[in-house]
Amino acid sequence: MTADNRNILARGSVATRLPAQDLDRARRFYAEQLGLEPVDERPGGLLYRCGETEFALFESAGSAPGTFTQMGWQVEDVETIVAELRQRGVMFEEVDLPGLRTQDGIADVDGNYPSKGARGERAAWFRDSEGNLLGIGEPVV
Repeated sequence: MTADNRNILARGSVATRLPAQDLDRARRFYAEQLGLEPVDERPGGLLYRCGETEFALFESAGSAPGTFTQMGWQVEDVETIVAELRQRGVMFEEVDLPGLRTQDGIADVDGNYPSKGARGERAAWFRDSEGNLLGIGEPVV
């Protein structure tokens, strides 16, 4: 395999898939609480676009584990986004772990990927109507 053929997936784009036990309930949550409407749909699935990325909610009999961040948004002002989402009824997780503690729903996270040019991140987490754990983060330069 040549070097050009080894990274065939790197030329593609990545899209998150999130399970939903009740697709109608999930559609309402994403519309009413997050202000997102699907750009396309098919039986058992809703497709959303945010910036140049996309994610899909798919009808599933399985439940979301909710024990780790399944999808996240990078934003410019996490405090404003958290405040706006709270006004829409989104409940933010409070975290109290060694090295990671939220204050009013927002944590200061040390470290970031060097390619992002940031020294850390301010982050917050919430669950959607289906139990998927979602995050929002603002790079700290």
